[in-house]
Amino acid sequence: MNNQLLHTPDGVRDIYGGECAKKRRIEEAIQEVFHLYGYQDIETPTFEFFDIFKAERGSVGTREMYKFFDRDNNTLVLRPDMTPPIARCAAKYYMNEDMPIRLCYKGSTYNNGASYRGQLKETTQTGVELIGNDSSDADAEMIAIVIDALKATGLREFQVELGQVEFYRGLVEEAGIPAEIQERLRELIESKNYFGVEELLNQQILKPELKRLFLKLPELFGDIEQIRLAKSMMENSRARKAIERLERVQEILDGYGLGEYVSYDLGMLSKYSYYTGIIFKAYTYGTGEYIVTGGRYDRLLEQFGKKSPAIGLAIMVDPLMMALSSQKIPVAVSTIAALVLYEKSARLSGIRLATRLRRKGKCVQLTLRRAELGYEDYMAYARRSGICHILYLDGDGLRITAHNLDTGESKIVPCTDDII
Repeated sequence: MNNQLLHTPDGVRDIYGGECAKKRRIEEAIQEVFHLYGYQDIETPTFEFFDIFKAERGSVGTREMYKFFDRDNNTLVLRPDMTPPIARCAAKYYMNEDMPIRLCYKGSTYNNGASYRGQLKETTQTGVELIGNDSSDADAEMIAIVIDALKATGLREFQVELGQVEFYRGLVEEAGIPAEIQERLRELIESKNYFGVEELLNQQILKPELKRLFLKLPELFGDIEQIRLAKSMMENSRARKAIERLERVQEILDGYGLGEYVSYDLGMLSKYSYYTGIIFKAYTYGTGEYIVTGGRYDRLLEQFGKKSPAIGLAIMVDPLMMALSSQKIPVAVSTIAALVLYEKSARLSGIRLATRLRRKGKCVQLTLRRAELGYEDYMAYARRSGICHILYLDGDGLRITAHNLDTGESKIVPCTDDII
């Protein structure tokens, strides 16, 4: 066999065994929170037409997409982002709905960006989109969902950081900075590159007070009082309104009793240009990446024909799992309760026992014993697989040798379904 066939391409990996079980359980816990908030499931295709993600939509760059052609020569892409496809669906299926639409999803996204060691190109996301509500209450609901969902996975130490793209846009609009310079400035501010920001601003003609404010942007983070201090420093009405929106969100989150989980960063910006207002990310220990991202995108659906405000979030499952593991937070998963091992002569008794146990909600493997394998081989297999009990049926199967692998206890008992 060519061993090359056993490996995966760069940026993707297999997930199996206990890790896969934990991942499924984490996704289920998060989805349960989404459903408790009244969100309904939606599933979009893994690949879409290229135009869904083109530059005008404000999604990822063309070079970061996996592109291919169908038999009719249409350009298709593996979805690099979940929000544009859901915006397309909302415009298609809810065109005439004037009440808020609450949708939730889980799936993989694919990003063909620069390859760094250990960085995944296929990642799992689960998230929600709230369409048709432009209020501060909707903004706060997103943050509340983030907090409750992360707590549902067992995470306790994390912080949700809020920003406002309107704050930055108000300043660059007043400064008259060209679009191509705005993008470079955004990258420098977001990476908190103080020297780079200063060097770039020195090449622009700006009012001294505006230049001071731009230089101060990477430092404008902390609690709500720090953000209020920033508001007192400026006269730009668009930027002031952006901060006032954050103040209202804080007030509502305090009503939820969740205000302590929130901090602010006016230097937080996003590579997705479709965001129009509040943006946010969540961080915790044990991973160098954010575990949640999201924000308001009030003009994206209009590009698909439905004029409607919207806000959404995405929880990044892979770095979240890394954080849970690093913090030694256990993830409870269903284990296989028993291996029902039977001789050919006891097949019918084995089938009946396994069926009764399964009806009681027990996870059971049913296996015919192979003549060339000893009982010790099956015990070793059970330990490798995390199986708690071996129930061995020989002869007519009316009596069972029940072995508890946790305690090492072994006993012969009648063939009933209350033995484990």
